[in-house]
Amino acid sequence: MTTSKETPFATLNPDRVLDAIESTGLHVDGRLYALNSFENRVYQVGIDDAPPLIAKFYRPHRWSDEAILEEHRFTAALEAHELPVVAPSVRGGVTLHHFEDFRFALFPRRGGRPPELEDRATLEWLGRFIGRIHAFGATHAFLARGAIDIETYGREPRRYLLESGFVPAALTDAYRSIVDLALDAVSRAFDRAGDVKSIRLHGDCHAGNVLWTDAGPHFVDFDDSRMGPAVQDLWMLLPGDREGQRAALADVLAGYEDFCDFDPRELYLIEALRTLRLIHYSAWLARRWDDPAFPAAFPWFNTSRYWEDRILELREQVALIDEEPLWPV
Repeated sequence: MTTSKETPFATLNPDRVLDAIESTGLHVDGRLYALNSFENRVYQVGIDDAPPLIAKFYRPHRWSDEAILEEHRFTAALEAHELPVVAPSVRGGVTLHHFEDFRFALFPRRGGRPPELEDRATLEWLGRFIGRIHAFGATHAFLARGAIDIETYGREPRRYLLESGFVPAALTDAYRSIVDLALDAVSRAFDRAGDVKSIRLHGDCHAGNVLWTDAGPHFVDFDDSRMGPAVQDLWMLLPGDREGQRAALADVLAGYEDFCDFDPRELYLIEALRTLRLIHYSAWLARRWDDPAFPAAFPWFNTSRYWEDRILELREQVALIDEEPLWPV
């Protein structure tokens, strides 16, 4: 069996999932529940005489083994430093398992609810833990996982979208023009910020990847963990309006700076990083379009209306990038 880049999970049926789990020495009880995930396939699996666990099957052809293991070592080290992250379980001395053409990891099941980002105490609490993650993340660098930067999240996705034919012909010139203007604005923002430090990040630190309990938050899904500026893990927690962003960021940093210094020059990067994420997201959908899960989940993608909205969105981002930062730098 060989997995295809276009339909990499076509052969990952329930029997194969259960067989893979049992290959680690566990005994499954037949209960299998698919969880919401598109990039990978994630399941809650019932185990005989033990609590259920979470099995993540990594999308073939995306990360190298070493890149996945860098993520595992990072989260295991954070957990060892008593940070509330969900690290993969070790079985047979390893965290990354191979079964036929699939790679997977097993995680303890951790419940929780979304954090209340309107609450100032919650934001400060989140800031303290992100500050601790970043203080440790700054001690070493990823070697195999790459970085969140203009090339990886901007120029390369732009090339893919324009060369692959996903942008309708009638809108190609308009999209090319605005995405180039947007990337020029992103470059100006990085120039204004200067030589900001790049550290190991969560990388996708939005409310959906933070689970809250009465004991506080825990952070899940480090699958997009990369090198990048610290503000990447902060801006997705902020509301949409400028005044709300300013107030929320002040609350986050009140906790963050108890454990890690924040370089205010990174404020120049908030809208630039948001713009890169928007470009990268469109390319991500395009690259996955042959995966049957994607047309079913994102039926609005690859329509003229979708690309018209992206052109307007990027035009707005060009203006926002060139605004003054949330407070003087």
